[in-house]
Amino acid sequence: MLNFMNLAADIEEPKSARMEQRTKPSIKAQIQQAAALLGVDETTFVTSVALERARATLAYHERTLLSARDREMVLSALESPAEPTVTLRKMMALHKDSASSDV
Repeated sequence: MLNFMNLAADIEEPKSARMEQRTKPSIKAQIQQAAALLGVDETTFVTSVALERARATLAYHERTLLSARDREMVLSALESPAEPTVTLRKMMALHKDSASSDV
């Protein structure tokens, strides 16, 4: 039997959300076979694999990778920010006025 880590098992909350999907019989058979090889039921297998993929997808989209050149440009801009433009100053004033009128 292969090593299987049930990622969902460590989450301390009740199983109250329901998920359901239709699939092709051949796909279901492969999922059942893989789950059996790992010694877990289909729900545990599908949930854990989907959670692993969801976490990887979220992590990928939360990161921004920059080339060395782009990184230097960003750091330079942060170290020496440009002066606000006239338009930006006007927008900041509008925002300040609207924020103070909300109080």
